[in-house]
Amino acid sequence: TKMVSPNQTVVTEFVLQGFSEHPSLSLFLTGCFLSLYAMALMGNIVIIALVTSSTGLHSPMYFFLCNLATMDIICTSSVLPKALVGLLSEENTISFKGCMTQLFYLLWSGSSEMLLLTVMAYDRYVAICCSLHYSSRMSPQLCGVVAIGVWSVCALNASINTGLMTRLSFCGPKVITHFFCEIPPLLLLSCSPTNVNSIMTLVADIFYAGINFGLTLLSYGCIIASILHMRSAEGKREAFSTCSSHLIVVAMYYSSVFFAYINPRSSYNPERSKFTTVLYSVLSPTLNPLIYTLRNKDVKLALGRIFASFSH
Repeated sequence: TKMVSPNQTVVTEFVLQGFSEHPSLSLFLTGCFLSLYAMALMGNIVIIALVTSSTGLHSPMYFFLCNLATMDIICTSSVLPKALVGLLSEENTISFKGCMTQLFYLLWSGSSEMLLLTVMAYDRYVAICCSLHYSSRMSPQLCGVVAIGVWSVCALNASINTGLMTRLSFCGPKVITHFFCEIPPLLLLSCSPTNVNSIMTLVADIFYAGINFGLTLLSYGCIIASILHMRSAEGKREAFSTCSSHLIVVAMYYSSVFFAYINPRSSYNPERSKFTTVLYSVLSPTLNPLIYTLRNKDVKLALGRIFASFSH
């Protein structure tokens, strides 16, 4: 139950502004989003299918890549279908419950991706810097526990932040200046104090964006130092090719997240926010499968085998 004074009305649904202030772009954006969504789904489903069906890809690196692909599907699916509805309809409304559900899945998948990128960086660190202990340090049991841990910790983070959002009162304007339910624009609409929400968002940002980013950089710092000390040019090349695809994904994901979130509520800029969230919620999940498959000979081999078995 929400405490509301008699002359206030409770908002039961929000209007997603989306890209309605640029009507001329709606057809172009619909085409873009539809093709990106199709590519993201296809690419990530192919990765999951490849990893589960090819015995050559049953190593920790691909197990975590499979988890990343699953989170990519959840991330794009929580954002794009609703954004497409908004582009094709006059007014895009979303119920309060629907809004909170979308917020939960977005926070869950977004924070899981950051933790998974850190785990994948550690996996590469062990593989390259402590290769003799790799099988004991990255046992299948441990990988399973880590994956369950990532999903659970991030679900808890999403639950706390979404739960705090449901405690707020919304009684005035109901237009969310975004194409999905996001914390900053929602806080701007609330007519109750949002200090606790802001603090918890900051705590989550420091943990996910700050600490994880630091750990990921640390892993890659050690890896690069180790590669530089390698004697053989072939070994250097091989070690670097495995890591370069990871580095591209990490750089792409973190730069877009930093752009989107490292700005306090007072300086929230709807236009900039829309652009940067497209980068991490739409473009990143679409490009991840491409980057990992095109730059990886094991995945290419597995793909080749599958195509060969279809053509016979």
